[in-house]
Amino acid sequence: MSRYEEIELTNMCMICDGKGNVLVQNKKNHPTWCGWNFPGGHVERGEFVTPSVIREMKEETGLTIDSPRLCGIKEFHKSKDGKRYIVFLYVANHFSGELKSSSEGEVFWHPLSELTHSDKLIDGFREMLPVFISDEINEVYYERCEDELKTIFC
Repeated sequence: MSRYEEIELTNMCMICDGKGNVLVQNKKNHPTWCGWNFPGGHVERGEFVTPSVIREMKEETGLTIDSPRLCGIKEFHKSKDGKRYIVFLYVANHFSGELKSSSEGEVFWHPLSELTHSDKLIDGFREMLPVFISDEINEVYYERCEDELKTIFC
């Protein structure tokens, strides 16, 4: 059995304004993944993970985040090709710059307390939220049990 596999590395960040709001992105330009989530993107070849989330936040929100904290990961195997997909999840409480939307979607502040009740969330996003907001949970992944896909928290 090989120790190596093809992996797609990505990041996502919950930016908090200190007033109970988080920065939400309404992703519109993806053919199958549309709705509200936190901004994020891919770790480019040769790029380190934390600098990638700082870069992605600047590109997608106009904000420069300072000292993002890794709070956990989400991972799954893509059903199409079996490739492992890992999302490094961050929280940032300090930022500078002017908020602006990008081609990825509109960004806006939304109360964190109301986010879980929204019907506008992107598929799978609700399952990630506990990793962002709980100190006891640091990973979410999916495991297939017979014909059912189960969400597992660690």
